[in-house]
Amino acid sequence: MEVNILVIGDIVGRPGRLSIKEILPHLIKKEQIHFCVANGENAAGGSGITPQIATELFSYGINVITSGDHIWKKKEIIDYINKTPTLLRPANYPPESAGNGYGVFIINSNPDVKICVINLQGRVFMPPSDCPFHTIDNIISSMPSDTKIILVDMHTEATSEKVAMGWHLNGKVSCVFGTHTHIQTADESILSNGTAYITDVGMCGPYDSIIGRRTDRVLSAFITGMPATFDVAKSDIRVSGIILTIDSETGKTIRIKRISERLEMPSETREESNSDDTN
Repeated sequence: MEVNILVIGDIVGRPGRLSIKEILPHLIKKEQIHFCVANGENAAGGSGITPQIATELFSYGINVITSGDHIWKKKEIIDYINKTPTLLRPANYPPESAGNGYGVFIINSNPDVKICVINLQGRVFMPPSDCPFHTIDNIISSMPSDTKIILVDMHTEATSEKVAMGWHLNGKVSCVFGTHTHIQTADESILSNGTAYITDVGMCGPYDSIIGRRTDRVLSAFITGMPATFDVAKSDIRVSGIILTIDSETGKTIRIKRISERLEMPSETREESNSDDTN
């Protein structure tokens, strides 16, 4: 069976959530998507995620939400993540951390097809965490043999660390995709042993911005060196990501396609986007 999987990048604030609400259901239908993964660590006001927002995102068709260094920004997520296996935190966090760093899931159309999603955080220019390379090796070595499709969210700053993880897992997983930097890269490829790779899947949110934040606020901080509140921007809203076609028997990727869908906003949708993004 060929399985179509949609991977979408960091959802930023209210505009990002709006883009998922308006675009995702149509995209799932048009591209005949069987399973959807999204990074949601910036979904609440641009930093963190709440139980209400996670539930909202799941209702639009996302099957698994991954995260990264902002996962604990909203304290109310701690109890929720313990009860919600489809919301992941990085697997190389301490074992005492709330929640799980990976899980094995099924697609509704064919429960025999299992999909493992693993969330990792890098260590270059990032907060301290355990070695992602040793962590992923330990997870894969314990993976049941009937779990063929494995997706890895490599959430980190340095492109070199993402590329290194791609080659480290070449032939061991179905896809390594990068998140965190919010800028979609044009290096999507299928590596020599059947693993799909992209350095960053991009951002879901306002592109008339500096990685999702108001340009005037970010420029002020760079130019003056003074603190500034990095409010979420509101214009040119898009959904960015990749669509994978994977052979469920081998776990190898057959096709990878990069996407960026712009939200065409009627007046009532524009008003929703322009409201203050406080959560």
